[in-house]
Amino acid sequence: MMNRTDKFKSTIRSAVCTPRNRLLNYLDPPVLVLLYHRVTSLLYDPEMLAVTPDNFRSQMLFLKKTFPVVRFEENWAKVPKPAIAITFDDGYADNFLEALPILEEVGVPATFFVSTGTIGTSKEFWWHELERLILEKQDTPLSFTLEDDRCGRVWPSGDLKERQEFYQGIVQLMTNADAAQRDNWLAQLRRWASAEDAIANTHRAMTIEELRQLSRSNGVTIGAHTVTHTQLSSLPPDKQREEIVASKKQLEAWLDREVTTFSYPFGKRCHYTSETVTLCREAGFTKVAANFPGQAHRWTDTHQTPRHLIRNWPIETFTEKLRGFWTR
Repeated sequence: MMNRTDKFKSTIRSAVCTPRNRLLNYLDPPVLVLLYHRVTSLLYDPEMLAVTPDNFRSQMLFLKKTFPVVRFEENWAKVPKPAIAITFDDGYADNFLEALPILEEVGVPATFFVSTGTIGTSKEFWWHELERLILEKQDTPLSFTLEDDRCGRVWPSGDLKERQEFYQGIVQLMTNADAAQRDNWLAQLRRWASAEDAIANTHRAMTIEELRQLSRSNGVTIGAHTVTHTQLSSLPPDKQREEIVASKKQLEAWLDREVTTFSYPFGKRCHYTSETVTLCREAGFTKVAANFPGQAHRWTDTHQTPRHLIRNWPIETFTEKLRGFWTR
């Protein structure tokens, strides 16, 4: 809870920032980039990644009626008034099965940034396997010991509250880990939970054919999102380059077209480095998406394009959030 001093500082910051942003937006109409992950209905969604089809359709109808909706890869320098760009991260199957029909129905374009390592495989994204092993499975031991020279620790797991704290703690560790570490830790978790390396169909990635069909839609652009969805700032430069370039080449081989856009996994400023930005330029990406709030102007670094994360908001909440996004 903020004290009076904090509230006063927050009020002053808003008073200073809002007119400044409004002036900048008047001088140079901005583009607001929205970030989605999934369009589907889930009974359980601890990471809040899914927007229901009904809410997504309402959001798209509102955007189509209210703003120009531009493509992410376009040059926005001549956009005559504030505009919106729609993006998706990761490559879930529901992007093709549920989001695409709505986008085509409403008539708005979108860019889909795809992690290639899960496409056409039976692999879950690692965060869904954690949900299944820790939060959904009930007959687990009373504690879990992570065997690791640098990150080893013990989490109690006897009740739901403890398992939730366990889940949040190991998610943070895995976000900062490389793919080999994550695979090792997941193997330990499977043994602990006496669980098979299985996938829930509700969380699967696209097949290669689904990705190809998605890419054929007139309103769709496909961008790269690394191979293993690893935080790039946790990797040495040669491994970063491998993740960036390999995902681009794999998509180009599957789709038989050039891939010129990319988004950083997780995408906050701490999740990539200045060297990462350079590597993306060298790889031939003309525009790259991050995941921190802000508007894109002519002077915005095209390799650090801000985006606003969208949740499963009903239309009233969505429109209220959008009003705030224009001044952040």
